[in-house]
Amino acid sequence: MPNDRRSGTKLISTKRSIVIACDLASITEFERLVNETTGLPGVGGYKIGLLLTLKYGLERVASVARSRSDLPLIYDHQKGGTDIPEMGPNFAKACRAAGVDAVILFPLSGPKTESEWVRACLGEGLNVLVGGHMTHHRFLSSEGGYLVDDAPIRILDIAVDLGVTDFVIPGNKPSSVLAYKKFLDGKSAPYVFYAPGFITQGGEISECGQVAGENWHAIVGSAIYRAANPRKATERLAREII
Repeated sequence: MPNDRRSGTKLISTKRSIVIACDLASITEFERLVNETTGLPGVGGYKIGLLLTLKYGLERVASVARSRSDLPLIYDHQKGGTDIPEMGPNFAKACRAAGVDAVILFPLSGPKTESEWVRACLGEGLNVLVGGHMTHHRFLSSEGGYLVDDAPIRILDIAVDLGVTDFVIPGNKPSSVLAYKKFLDGKSAPYVFYAPGFITQGGEISECGQVAGENWHAIVGSAIYRAANPRKATERLAREII
């Protein structure tokens, strides 16, 4: 029977860590990256995205990771939660069958889809990370984008009511990080942030990381997998967090 993730199960046991974003095109490179970094202090898990899964399939990619590591696997559908509500259960079952521990949802297509997809994923025993604000320019309406400015807060509000405690935020936008932290503090519920931008390329905690609070996980990709020595790069970045 699937676990009920609303019971308080934490995806990553430590308050801070690095989640390595594995945006690689080769499964051999992915296997090597996991092999070199799993077990290092400060590494909390791996984020799998579309490049690997489109080419090899999510089940195979997850299996390769499992053969090398028991750290949490987070599947980023880039962007999950934007289809019709009825697709949520099918998505959740496929992710659970593939063997991942968590999924990232950006439910930008409305509250009905958000509710159905979150409930379906939680029902399959998956941890759910919800985001509503992306890092790139011209995303919100005030920036020249399509999404109304209060949409991210509305997305977070529904997610909290559904039992979500993990949130993806734009780690390169300090004012937004502060706004989302203030909102979630007011909800009086536990929460954890995940984001790129909490650690600079130089290995220092960014302004966003400094204002995000105690519980956050830095999503780091190219600074690790493009390094001449990914293991040493990971160790250097992890020291700053720890």
